Amino acid sequence: MDSILELMNLLNSSDKKLFRQFLQRKNKRVDVKNLQLLDLIETDDINGLDKLYESEKNKDAYYALRKRLQDNLLLFLSQKTFESNHSDTYEALRLVVVGRFLLENDVVRIAFKCLDNAERLAEHLEQFNLLNELLLLKLQYAHLPGAEDFEALTARFSRNQSNMQREAKLNMAYAFLRQELQEIHLKGKIVNLTALMVITIRKYKISAQDLMTYKSIYQILFIANEYAAIQQNYGLITRYINRTNRFMKDQTGKIQSYLFYHISILYFLANFHLRQMDFEESNSYLREMMDLMATDNRYHDLFYLRHQLLLALKLYFTGAADNAIPLLQKSLSNTKTTAKPEDIEDLRACLTMFLALCNKRESLKQLTLLTRTDAWYEKRMGMLWTIRKNLMEILIHAQFSNIELAISRLNSFKRRYKKYLLKASEERVLTYLKLVEKHLQKPGMASESTFQKAVLNQLDSAGNKDIFSLSFIAWLIAHWEKKTAYEVLLTIIQKTPE
Repeated sequence: MDSILELMNLLNSSDKKLFRQFLQRKNKRVDVKNLQLLDLIETDDINGLDKLYESEKNKDAYYALRKRLQDNLLLFLSQKTFESNHSDTYEALRLVVVGRFLLENDVVRIAFKCLDNAERLAEHLEQFNLLNELLLLKLQYAHLPGAEDFEALTARFSRNQSNMQREAKLNMAYAFLRQELQEIHLKGKIVNLTALMVITIRKYKISAQDLMTYKSIYQILFIANEYAAIQQNYGLITRYINRTNRFMKDQTGKIQSYLFYHISILYFLANFHLRQMDFEESNSYLREMMDLMATDNRYHDLFYLRHQLLLALKLYFTGAADNAIPLLQKSLSNTKTTAKPEDIEDLRACLTMFLALCNKRESLKQLTLLTRTDAWYEKRMGMLWTIRKNLMEILIHAQFSNIELAISRLNSFKRRYKKYLLKASEERVLTYLKLVEKHLQKPGMASESTFQKAVLNQLDSAGNKDIFSLSFIAWLIAHWEKKTAYEVLLTIIQKTPE
């Protein structure tokens, strides 16, 4: 996508009008072509671009114009973000900016009041980098009348330096763990999460107390959630969930100050209990999550699609497909331009699966809307997500008698993912694929006891207890039980102990 168009998609129609006015005010000459270029990019008029500068020699002028337009757009976005963001962090930053301006213009008394208010906010929010800048500013002007005691300032500055170092170590550890996750996602690296966590904590000299903050709990849960999804076993992260529950009980008075982290943690908890098939507990976290989202529009927009996805999954796996499917359809039809592509793809894949398990041909149409390349899905959604999406595609084509296409997709799947699955010790996926291949080559095999036994044995595998894995197995069982895969799945879930 064009980089300028990508930035323009972050603006609503009102913001776009304001940006045009912003450009008009900045244009000092009548021959400036930035508004023309903006029109051409927004309408995707490739031929029109040649009309801006007719000569080949003017390519440099065109690229210079593009750069100026992008720079102006970034400036507009930064001003808009600063003006429209009413969070305490931005309020503290505003006070620091104003305080600096007042000190530079000798309005000392009011300047120090601004900085005092900013310091209280920044301390409460644990914004150590902002505190560092603020305290340096106070130290720089400590010689002025009305300034704080120099020794008290240096003591706070030193204490904040220690806090910055601690946060830096946590961020390095988090970055290291994210890098390891990528190795698991994309290269099938085998990792034990608990051992990796211990090694990382020792490597960066992180204390147990350092781990008990909103940000660190969020980071740990993010890593743990991703790891459990890759392993398809959420029981592996129970210890981290228990630690989170203990932490959350002590945070009732701080929720509003850490709203992003709090809502994120509730999302992870809701997802954990959903994947453990504790649907009522998951639903209680979803209700709490929505209550908090309703207090701030920014976070409502950010988390809405993810919340709807978990809610739809909870409804679907508890037998309310008639409610779950319209919920996803409505969510997809109302998506905003600022919605994350990953969230939209998640909803669409989920809707496709819901329809297919219920034996509805609309799933074929939904499948055609999953149009991105496998490389994009692997990078943005993860290798496991992409593998599931490809398996789903094979099964849906087979389900609606597109056998040749299903076989072609299956062969492509093996060429692309067999090596990865073997390296990641995911032989059970390849075993499942062999059963699918046998069924495609000889549909009557579903009635044979040896085939049925092999499929049912998949239910006993420790790696196949996840609700999505059970959905794939239900697809095969449905062929001899003469039921929809959804009916079979609900029966399996009811028999599966939590």
